[in-house]
This record gives sequence, C-alpha cells and structure tokens, in this order.
Amino acid sequence: MTAPALRGILAAVTTPFTADGSAVDEPVIRSQVDRLVAAGIHGLVPTGTTGEFTALTPVEYRRVIELYVQAAAGRVPVVAGVGALTTADAVALAVDLEALGADALMVVPPFYDPLDLPAVTAFLTAVSAAVSLPIVYYNVPGATGVRLTAAELAGLGAIERVDYLKDTSGDAVALADLLASRGPDIKAFNGWDTLTFIGIASGAEASVWGAAGLVPDLAVELWETLAEKGDLARARELWRPLWAISDFLESVNYVAGIKAGLELIGHPAGPPRLPVRPLDGAQRTRLAGLLAAAGVPVVGA
Repeated sequence: MTAPALRGILAAVTTPFTADGSAVDEPVIRSQVDRLVAAGIHGLVPTGTTGEFTALTPVEYRRVIELYVQAAAGRVPVVAGVGALTTADAVALAVDLEALGADALMVVPPFYDPLDLPAVTAFLTAVSAAVSLPIVYYNVPGATGVRLTAAELAGLGAIERVDYLKDTSGDAVALADLLASRGPDIKAFNGWDTLTFIGIASGAEASVWGAAGLVPDLAVELWETLAEKGDLARARELWRPLWAISDFLESVNYVAGIKAGLELIGHPAGPPRLPVRPLDGAQRTRLAGLLAAAGVPVVGA
C-alpha cells in the first residue's frame, strides 16, 4: 500500500477520559473523529502532547490508536505519536502502532536526559528500521531538551522513512529557514500554534495543530483560504480570532486549555489526567469569550 501524503490541517487530538480520569472514554473518540472529519480536517494526530501520551499506560496507549484508526476508517490518515524513554520501548511501540493500522508515526526522541545529534540519529534509525511507515520527527526542544539547528533537522531526512518533521520549537526564524532554503529530503510542518499563519504562508504543507481539534471549521477555512486560494487579505481576517485562541492556549497548560474548550463548546473529552489540573474559573471565562468572539457557540460556560 502507498502511504498517504500528509498535507493540510492535521488535528492534534485529545485522549478523552472518563469524569474521574481513571479510564479512556472510548465512545468520545468515535464522536470526536466524526466531528473533525465532517469539518474537513485532513488528518488526525493522537498520542502526541495534546493526547497526553505520557499519562497513558502501555495498554491504553495502544487502545487509543486502535480506536482512532477504527473511527477514521480510512477517511483521513492517522499519524500515531510515538513517545518512550528508551530506544527499545519506542521501537516496540512503533511496531505495535503500525500493526494497529496507523498511517504514519510522529516520533519524539526520549526526553528528560537530552540527546545529542548522533544519539538522535541512531534512535531514529532504529525506529525506522523496525517499521515501514513514514515518520514525522517531533521537534519539541522545550520538552526534550534536544536543540538542533535547521541544517541538522533537515539532515535527519537522510534517514530512511524520516520524511517529515513537526517543528514545535517556537523559533520562527528556524522554521522559515527550513521552509525556504533546505533540501527536499524532509518536509517541515508547523507545530507551534501562534506560528500557524506564518508557517502556512511560508509554504508549510501541513500544520499539526491542537486548536484545530477545538475549532476545526475555522482551521480548515484558514488553510483553504491561505494555502489553496492564496487570499492573503481574507486569511489575515480569519487568523485574528484564531491567533487570540492560540495565544491563550500557549499561556496556560495546553491540554487543560483544549479540554476546557471542548467542554465549553459542548464536546467534552473529560479532564486532563492528574497531576495536570483543569483551568480555573477565570481562565475558563476568558477562553469562553475568545471562542464566542471567533463565532463559536459556547454552551458549557
């Protein structure tokens, strides 16, 4: 089978939990996928940061991917996040997620003890050798401590199957460098919410965006207006409320913000899993106002 090209708005989606946070709320995954696909989202990225992968048991992790693959049913690609603290665990997880039907893998390097470039290269090479899926390298130095230059990031494309990278560095200059001057071996996607407009306008072929799971219609409209139609003036208008929402989400715990937003718009996905705590009342009120200003009906304030 030919791997699907990854392009457009790839929604970084939540892992819904039951009200007490003790279990994955499986029916919500199915309804969430249907809502996003109906809105025109181009792909789904579960078990990333937004999906609270670090809070999942090994059994839950695999079950979440299985459910997302089943719910997507081939309508959009599922890019399964792979995160583990050892190479062996990452390889085992990648193999299992491919067997469960993922279309691609988004691989974050082991975190806590930052790796250097040779270690990152060896790690990605080991994962790549174990699977046949395209790999998105998840560049998130704020969480991993791995800080590579634009040239080093582009060089990862020489590793077989490492075809893409999600740049969540927040470094607009590095992103512009990757998009404007690097070779064809790897395609850079924006993964920093407040840089979404800049990334798409600069030629990123996709944006991995947690807020897209919250306001998918607006996210897809921005993509179509800016990337497909090239209507810069209209895209700027669309971006203003999206920037305000994105800026807010970057000012609070991201997962708590997304889950509060889903509750506010009537599509609850349960709480974040402890120790992450829900937004406080003032934060919820502010988010409700931003969503209403963007034209999104708020029903759970």
